[in-house]
Amino acid sequence: MLSSNAVEETTFSFSREAPQPPERRGARRHMTILRVGSLIIDGRRELCLVRNISAGGLMAHVYSLFHEGQVLEVELKTNQRIPGRVSWTSEANIGVAFDTPIDVEDLLAAQSTDDGWRPRLPRVEVDRLATLRVGARVLGVSTRDISQGGVKVETDHPLEPDAPVVLTLDRFRPIHGTVRWYAEGLCGISFNELVPFRELMRWLRTE
Repeated sequence: MLSSNAVEETTFSFSREAPQPPERRGARRHMTILRVGSLIIDGRRELCLVRNISAGGLMAHVYSLFHEGQVLEVELKTNQRIPGRVSWTSEANIGVAFDTPIDVEDLLAAQSTDDGWRPRLPRVEVDRLATLRVGARVLGVSTRDISQGGVKVETDHPLEPDAPVVLTLDRFRPIHGTVRWYAEGLCGISFNELVPFRELMRWLRTE
């Protein structure tokens, strides 16, 4: 059975830069839960799996040949096309730079109503410091991604699954949660209660 940290999901970022090629890693088994998108090239439509979306572009797994500089349109929401061009290719992955940055918050807000979305809360990449209280210990951690339902943090302190914790983010209220997994310096925590969407978006918009 795959551990929770071996699940590969579509991630989101507010960065205005297009995603870069993925780092090469050893062969690892992953459960893949990626959003399906469409690429429109010369009038034809091809499906792809979106690995990462930012305001400036996306990284996608594709099933045909593309070349750097190729002009295309990306369709993430029904009847809404985003013009861009291929910025890099690497094996079965490509990077697409959008001609104009998109509103990631609007894209996230539509996740529960548009076709093509998985019935799970999306994750947003975030790199900020936080504190994690585990019993009598208070640990300094770095957040890696967050959703309404949980967070991934980086910490050198191994944590036991099912341990109750309290996460305190800068300029945000303490959030109670439970450790779900720990591996290779990363820890997955599920929140005891969902964080309201608008509250989370306000925090993500702060510097």
